Amino acid sequence: MPQMTDPNFERTVVLMVEHGPEGSMGLVINRKTELSFLELAESQKLNVAKHREGEAIFSGGPVEPYRGFVLHDDPESGERVELVPGLYLTITSDALEPLLTHASATVRFVLGYAGWGPGQIEKELAEGAWLFTEADKERVLRVDPKDVWADTIRGMGLDPAMLVSSGGVN
Repeated sequence: MPQMTDPNFERTVVLMVEHGPEGSMGLVINRKTELSFLELAESQKLNVAKHREGEAIFSGGPVEPYRGFVLHDDPESGERVELVPGLYLTITSDALEPLLTHASATVRFVLGYAGWGPGQIEKELAEGAWLFTEADKERVLRVDPKDVWADTIRGMGLDPAMLVSSGGVN
């Protein structure tokens, strides 16, 4: 929501990966870093496909900012969890290089995650700090990151310009 003033979450879209009695975990999918796949690959001594070298790495959230998560659409990749049909999460380093070199896979690599303690996200939702909608593979992997927030709001049937900072819809 527009009233979110925390710089880690202002106009962000978070893909919730886990939610339960112990708390919640999500990945911010629309916040690019200055780091590229080439820089990541060089620092980890990995190969990367030429067409991926300039692709950005994303900041997944403020918790453990050096821990990597790979969102992708490759059903043949190594260890993976299907989050929604056709959208997979991989967290093993063994699966990273094949995804970096696979020409047809669409990949969004994020560092760090967003975390909430037990009941925290429910409280924030009740206060109107967040909106909730179903995850969309295309939005996560293919929409330009600068457009993801507004595209998500529009996908909910709302006009981003009509959201007011007092915690509701105009």
